[in-house]
Amino acid sequence: MTITPSKSVLMPALAAALLLGAVVVSQPAHAQSAVAEGQKLAFDRSKGNCLTCHEIKGGDLAGNIGPALTDIKSKYPNRADLIAIVTDETKRNPLTVMPPFGRNHILTDKEIDAVVDFLQTL
Repeated sequence: MTITPSKSVLMPALAAALLLGAVVVSQPAHAQSAVAEGQKLAFDRSKGNCLTCHEIKGGDLAGNIGPALTDIKSKYPNRADLIAIVTDETKRNPLTVMPPFGRNHILTDKEIDAVVDFLQTL
C-alpha cells in the first residue's frame, strides 16, 4: 500500500523549503553589500575617514600615522575586539590618536559593523 501525501501537506512544506532556500541564498549577497558599504564608509572623508591615517588597498591618498590595514582578520580574529577598536580605541589605548567613532557618534553601530565587515576582508 502506497501512501501519497495530499496537496494540503505538500504545499506548505514546499513553501517552507523555498523560503529557507531564499534566506540561504540572500546571506552572501547581504554580506557582500555590507562589505561594500563598509569600504564606502572607510574611504569617505566625511565619515570613516580611515585613509587619513591608514594605508588601505584600493584607497587613494593614504596616510601613514596609523598602521597599514592589511591581514586584519588574522591580527584580530575576534570580531568583538575590532569593533571595540573602531568604537573607542581610547579604552584600550588612552594615548591613541584614533578617533572614537562610536563614542563620538561619528559612525552608528550599524556603520561600525559594516566597516568591520570590510576590514575583515583586508
